Amino acid sequence: MDAPDNRRGAIPYPDVADYGRMALHEPGVPWDGIDDGAPEGRCTERHLQCVWYSDRLRPASLRTDSGEAVEVESCGRWNLEAGPDFIDAVIRVGPERRRLAGDVEVHIRSSGWTAHRHAGDPRYANVVLHVTFYPGPRPADLPPGVLTVSLRDGLKARPGFSFDAIDVAAFPHTTIPETPRPCQSLTREGPDHAIALLRAAGAYRLELKRRRMRASLRETGDDASALYEAVMAALGYKRNAEAFRRTARALPLSDWTGDRFTDLARLLGVAGLLPEIPPDGHPQEELARRLWDAWWRNSADRPDPPIAWALDGVRPQNSPLRRLAAAAAIFQSPRALADFAAAADPDDPGLAASLCSKIAELSAWPEMEPVYSFTAKEPGKPAALVGGARAAAIVTNALVPFIAALRPDGVQPAYARLPPETTSAPMRLMASRLFGPDHNPRALYENDGLVQQGLLQVYGDFCLDCRTDCAGCAFASQGRLADEAPPQTGH
Repeated sequence: MDAPDNRRGAIPYPDVADYGRMALHEPGVPWDGIDDGAPEGRCTERHLQCVWYSDRLRPASLRTDSGEAVEVESCGRWNLEAGPDFIDAVIRVGPERRRLAGDVEVHIRSSGWTAHRHAGDPRYANVVLHVTFYPGPRPADLPPGVLTVSLRDGLKARPGFSFDAIDVAAFPHTTIPETPRPCQSLTREGPDHAIALLRAAGAYRLELKRRRMRASLRETGDDASALYEAVMAALGYKRNAEAFRRTARALPLSDWTGDRFTDLARLLGVAGLLPEIPPDGHPQEELARRLWDAWWRNSADRPDPPIAWALDGVRPQNSPLRRLAAAAAIFQSPRALADFAAAADPDDPGLAASLCSKIAELSAWPEMEPVYSFTAKEPGKPAALVGGARAAAIVTNALVPFIAALRPDGVQPAYARLPPETTSAPMRLMASRLFGPDHNPRALYENDGLVQQGLLQVYGDFCLDCRTDCAGCAFASQGRLADEAPPQTGH
C-alpha cells in the first residue's frame, strides 16, 4: 500500500500534525510539544482520569504543588456528564490531615483550566483539587482555595508503569447511542475523506510510538535492550503488557545466558510463573523438572512487589508460558532481531512481510510448540508460539517504531505499510459509527493496518471522552472543516 497522498485537492485532509493538534484537546499546545519524558508514552486526559480513579494506578504518595501531603479518602464519582471529572471526592491534606470534600478536575497541563474556560463556570464552583500530569505555574484564574497536584514524578517513579498498559475502555464511559453519529458526515461524499483522516490518525499513533521508542533508546543506551522491552510488552497483549514489561526489566537482555531453555526458566522464575511439578507420569513432568533445575542453577532476583498477572479468560495458546517461550527463542541471539530491523529498508513494499517472517523464523521452537500449560492431561497440537496476528502486533507496536526511532525524521512510508491485525471490538465499533452499520469491513479497514491504528486512536481520543452525546465533538467538526481550511504548516 502506498503512502496516502494528503495534498490539498487530492484527499481533503491534511497531515499527522493536524490530527495531533485536534487530538490534544488543548488549544494552543503544539502536538509535537509532548514531553518524551512522560512515563512510557503520551497520556491523554482519560489516562489521567483512570489513574486518579484507580487505587492500583494512583501514586500512593501525593503532594500538592506547594509540598503538602495528600491522602485520598475517596476519589469521587466519575462524572459522565458536563462539568468536573469527579464529583464528591474527599481528601486529607497536610500534617493535620484537614478534610476537604468537593470536586476534582483533571488536565494534562495546569493551563488546561484556563484553556477550557472553567473560571466563572458555575459547574466548577465546588472544585477543591486540580490534578495535572505536568507540574506547572498555577493558573491566574484558578480560585484561591483550589489545591493543585501533579502526577508526573509519582508515576515515573513506579517501576514498569506504562500508560499504554491502561485499558481505558475498561473504566466508566458514556454509552453512545447507536443512532447515526456526527462523524458520519465525514463520509457523506464517500469514504475517501474519512479514510485519509484515519490514516493521519494512524500515522499520529505510530509517531507517538516512535517517540516512546526514542525515549527508551535514550534510557537504556542500547538498541537491542529497548527493542526487547517493546517486544515483551507486545507479547503481553493489553491486559499483561505491564507484567511483561516488568519481567523484561527484572531480567534485562544483558543478563541473558544465550541458552533459550535456561533463559525461559529465568523468565518464568522472575515472573513468578514457574509451574508446580506435575505428578509422576504426567506428559509435562520432565519439562517442569528441567525448568526448575535450570532456575535453581541460574536464578535471578524477583521484583518486589511480585508481578501481577491477569490470567482469567486467557486462551491457552496465548498463555504467558507460551509468550515467554517465544521471547526466549526470539532473543536467544540477543541482537538478531535488532540488527535485522536496523538494516531494513523502510521504503521496501515488502517490509511488513519480511519483518513478520523474521519473527516467525526466530520464534520457532518445536520442543515448546505443543506445550500450552502444565495442567493439561495430554499435550496440545503443535502450533507456532507467535501466530500471524501477534507477529503483526509486534511489527506495529515494536519493530516499525524501532526502525523509525533510529532515523532522525522517522519513516512515514513504513507507517503506510503496517500489516493488518485481528480486528478488535473498538475498531469495529468506531468503523460502524463512521461508516454506518452496513459498511464493508474488508474494503475499508480489515486489510489496512494504518487505518486500523487510526480507528483505535480516534476511539481513544474522542469516543471514550464523550460526555454530551457527541455534541461539539472535535473529530467531527474539525475533520469536516479540514477541506475548507487553509493549509497548515505542521511542525
